[in-house]
Amino acid sequence: MQFHHHGYVSGDPRLQPAAGTGIDRPDDLPDVVDVLIVGSGPAGMLLAAQMSQFPSVTTRLIERREGRLPLGQADGIQPRSVETFQAFGFAERIIAEAYNIGWMNFWGPDPADPSRITRTARTEDYGYKISEFPHLIVNQARVLDYFAEAAALGPARIAPDYGVEFLGLEVDAAADEGAHPIEVRVRHVAGSRVGEDRTIRARYVVGCDGARSRVREAIGRTHVGSTAQHAWGVMDVLVDTDFPDWRIKCAISAEAGNILHIPREGGYLSRMYIDLGEVASDDNHRVRATPIEEIIRRANAILHPYTIEVKQVAWHSVYEVGHRVTDGFDDVAPGEARDPRVFLTGDACHTHSAKAGQGMNVSMQDGFNLGWKLGHVLTRLAPASLLRTYDAERKPVAQQLIDFDREWSSLMARKPAEISDPQDLATYYLGTAEFPSGFMTRYTPSRIVGDAAHQRRAEGFPVGMRFKSSEVVKVADGNPVHLGHHAKADGRWRVYAFADRPAAGELSALTGWAEWLNAPDGPVRRHTPAGADLDAVFDVKVIYQQRFDEVELAAVPAIFRPRSGPLGLVDPEKVFAAAPSAWTRTDIFDERGLSRDGVVVVVRPDQYVAAVLPLQAAAELDAFLSGAFLAQREVAAVGGASR
Repeated sequence: MQFHHHGYVSGDPRLQPAAGTGIDRPDDLPDVVDVLIVGSGPAGMLLAAQMSQFPSVTTRLIERREGRLPLGQADGIQPRSVETFQAFGFAERIIAEAYNIGWMNFWGPDPADPSRITRTARTEDYGYKISEFPHLIVNQARVLDYFAEAAALGPARIAPDYGVEFLGLEVDAAADEGAHPIEVRVRHVAGSRVGEDRTIRARYVVGCDGARSRVREAIGRTHVGSTAQHAWGVMDVLVDTDFPDWRIKCAISAEAGNILHIPREGGYLSRMYIDLGEVASDDNHRVRATPIEEIIRRANAILHPYTIEVKQVAWHSVYEVGHRVTDGFDDVAPGEARDPRVFLTGDACHTHSAKAGQGMNVSMQDGFNLGWKLGHVLTRLAPASLLRTYDAERKPVAQQLIDFDREWSSLMARKPAEISDPQDLATYYLGTAEFPSGFMTRYTPSRIVGDAAHQRRAEGFPVGMRFKSSEVVKVADGNPVHLGHHAKADGRWRVYAFADRPAAGELSALTGWAEWLNAPDGPVRRHTPAGADLDAVFDVKVIYQQRFDEVELAAVPAIFRPRSGPLGLVDPEKVFAAAPSAWTRTDIFDERGLSRDGVVVVVRPDQYVAAVLPLQAAAELDAFLSGAFLAQREVAAVGGASR
């Protein structure tokens, strides 16, 4: 963590200086906002934390509840989400309180006595096999708490406006880009203004309001899909039991049904998804009234010869598996030639079963994808047409999720007679691990994702996929650091220059590239607002091939040693070395298949690789950035209005 560059800090360094709308932020919900977030679920709270890094933007979040969520329904945290937590500054703390899924065991009928279950497989979980981060279980409420903290500590000082209910909205599609064309009707349902109806005007609205989204209804979007005729009971319980794998994640298949058992944080609590069987087509959701006593009875029947004595039920519910994707993730109708104004995230645009542990995880990535784009458009770094990429990128991901979840749910619901190989569920679980972990998402070429023409220069950083971190060494102090962990969710793009290493007497391609990038007419200065720090938009870093003690920091090109903050201090943490040291065993060039002739890797604010280019391809990099950003001189010339 870096601080003191704005002056000496004696308190909590996570508390960033208030700026813009964060200075004297009004307690009451204003009548006019730039971004109105509806709902404080995972996508909404992450979005608030991201928008807190854009203090010139007026962002408010409304939530019907009177206060924080005390108990959430989601709990599975995939490695990609923990990677995201790292960017928001709380991965280490949430890992410390979470349950780490180290193993997943599989149980099935005992061949000698099918009425009894026996362990059929013990498998290591996939978390640490595919990431430096673990696969966790932690209550959704705590995830929201951490994002709320990040939002409150950010420069914009964003906090939820609790007790405010969304009623509806209307969009003036013909309004000018800089206007506030959305009329939002809200009602105060708690607090001093309870019962009062109001109208809020906004430039953008984001519906993070769940599966029964009123925002979705207001813009005429509909869920497409169906509900499977199969019900599950779910309960968080404290029990006395003789089941030997109570603190290990288990998939249990028995004559009496199926259970997905997931230990929870804290060492005692566990969640159980209990198979309630097929549901009649005319059930009309009556199965949802199944009493907790019946759910517990079913659990004991499945676990035979083991038993559970439930001492306390923290939460329980009954649901039918549903798989739905909304027909659009924004308010632009097919064939309509305008930029979107209203967006849907999370359960508002995709719903599925809980057993694959994807709901909260994919929802957060929706918010991460959208947040920096809104920030860029509203601060006039990028044109409003950038927002069209949200639907284009996230809708295919949601459909892939639905397809995966449908298959996983079907496998989980099978009867023992339908299982030919007792190992096939374990094989599927491990064989598909990278998809539910969030690492298989790949965005297609667009204005913010380049083509793969130069992919061979950086095989380990596929264009359109998330930037997979690796250890390097800081030249300034010789300490190891994960390169990806150095990138915070501050809305900036990362430009990683992996240096060439010319023979003695030859000129380095890096030197010429760095001088061009830092030139008055180069892309960094062209797309950085006047008066802002040189690295306010692009965080440019260099990774040398040699050892850290073989690099002279004073000789490093100036673009990698920018001055920032009101004191104009040189940032010493943008220069890294790849060669192994006393503290590292890996070489990022080898580990990620990077060309020894040098390569540039451009990474978006949401950690996805946007471009891979040779050091010699300055014109290509210039063209790519010009397509993604506005030239700030042109923005200033027209009075700050974006085109």
